[in-house]
Amino acid sequence: MSPRRSLPEGARRGWCPSLARPMPTGDGLLARIHPPLGHLTPTQMRAVAEGARKHGNGHIDVTARGNLQIRGVSDASAPHLACALAEAGLSDSRDDGGPQRLTLTDPLAGLDPAERIDVPALARAVEAAGRAVPGLPPKTLVAIDGGGAHGLGTVEADFFLFAEEPGRIAFGLAGESGPLRCGVLPERQAVGALGLALAAFAEIGGRRIRDLEPRQRAVVAAVAGFFPFEPTPLAPSPAPAAPGLVTLSGERAALLIQAPFGRCTADRLERVAALAGPDGVRLSAERGFALVAPASRTAALQAELAAAGFIVTPDDPRRRVAACPGAPACRSGTTPVPDHAARLAQALAPLAGRGPSAPVTVHVSGCAKGCAHPGPADLTLVGRDGAYDVVLAGPPSAEPATRLAFEAALDRIRKAAAAGRPALDSVFQDDVR
Repeated sequence: MSPRRSLPEGARRGWCPSLARPMPTGDGLLARIHPPLGHLTPTQMRAVAEGARKHGNGHIDVTARGNLQIRGVSDASAPHLACALAEAGLSDSRDDGGPQRLTLTDPLAGLDPAERIDVPALARAVEAAGRAVPGLPPKTLVAIDGGGAHGLGTVEADFFLFAEEPGRIAFGLAGESGPLRCGVLPERQAVGALGLALAAFAEIGGRRIRDLEPRQRAVVAAVAGFFPFEPTPLAPSPAPAAPGLVTLSGERAALLIQAPFGRCTADRLERVAALAGPDGVRLSAERGFALVAPASRTAALQAELAAAGFIVTPDDPRRRVAACPGAPACRSGTTPVPDHAARLAQALAPLAGRGPSAPVTVHVSGCAKGCAHPGPADLTLVGRDGAYDVVLAGPPSAEPATRLAFEAALDRIRKAAAAGRPALDSVFQDDVR
C-alpha cells in the first residue's frame, strides 16, 4: 500500500456541526440533525424536509452515523431552522461541544428476534450516561450490537458493546488496527463501566480512542474495571442487512433502502414520510432508512421508493461507489463528485456478478480527507485541481499512482468492466511510478 500523504492545513476541523452550530461549507452552512436513537416519525421527516426547503437549499445528506444534514443554510436562516426542528423534537441534546448522539445501532435493533439483549434500552442508558460526562470529545461513538442476524459491520467507533450471549456483553475499545476486546460484563454493569470509561477518555483529552497511546487506552480500560488490560481482537459485528426486504416476527417485514451516495432531497424525504407507517423510519449506518410495515405492503413500497430514486436492491451498482458531496457543495472539493460517481457506478454494472456483499470497490473523494469512506478501497479517485489522483488499494490519504482527468479514468474503468476484469487497479498499473 502507498504511504500516506499529509492533509492540507485546516482539513480537519476538530468539531462536529449541529443545529446550534452549523458548519461553513461550499454551498452555505451545513446543519446536522441527530435523531434520538436514529428514529424519525413521519411528522419529523416532514419537518426536516420543510426546513431544508425553507431554510436551506433543499439538499439533505444521510450520514454514515445515521444522522441527517441540511445544506445551504444561511446565517439568517439557521436560528429559524433550529427553532422549527426543536418544535418537532429534534433539537440538540447538549451545548458543550460534546457528541449530540453517542450511540450507533443496527436499524433493526429491537425488532430482530435473534438479539440477545434489549438494544434500544441499552442505547438510551448509554446516551444518558454520555450526557453526564462534560468535555467528551465531539466525535465519540459507542457501537452497540445485540448479537442478532444482522449487525453494523465494520464501524469506526471508540467503544464497543457487543452481546456475546443473553445478558452478557463484550466491552471493547478502538485500537490502531481494529477493535480490542477488553472482557465481558453482565448487561446490568455495562452502562456503569462505560460511563467511567467515557469520563476517563474525556480527562485524557484525545480526539478518538484509536489515536491514544497504548498506555492511555490501558488507563481507560482499567477505569472501566478491566485490569490488567490484556486485549484481544474483538469479533466483528455481522454485516448490515443489504437493501431489500427483511422478514421480521409475525406478519411484519422491514424494507431497507439507501440514499445514493448519501444524497437526498426535501422532496424525496417527504416521499419516504408519506410511505412510512406510524412508526416512521430508522436511519442506518449504510446512509439509508429502514421502514417497518405489514409484509403484504413491502413489495409495493419497494417499487415506489425505487421510482423515487432510492437504492432498494443489493445488486444496485451505485452501492459499489462511495462518494462525498464534492464541488460546489464542499469548498474542499474541485470536482462534481456525485455526478462522476453515478457515471462510474453505471460503468461498473457489468461486474455485478462479483456479488452484492463485496466491499466498496470504488471511492470518489473530493479531497484527501475521504469523508465518505476514510478507509482503503480497491480504487480511489481523489479530486485535486479539477482532475483525480488515482490511489490503488489504499485510502484517499495514500500517495497516488497517477493523475488523470475524469473522462480518462472512466474510459479505463469501462474497458475493464466490459472485459470482465474485477481487478480494477490492473488498468492503471502501467502508470504506477
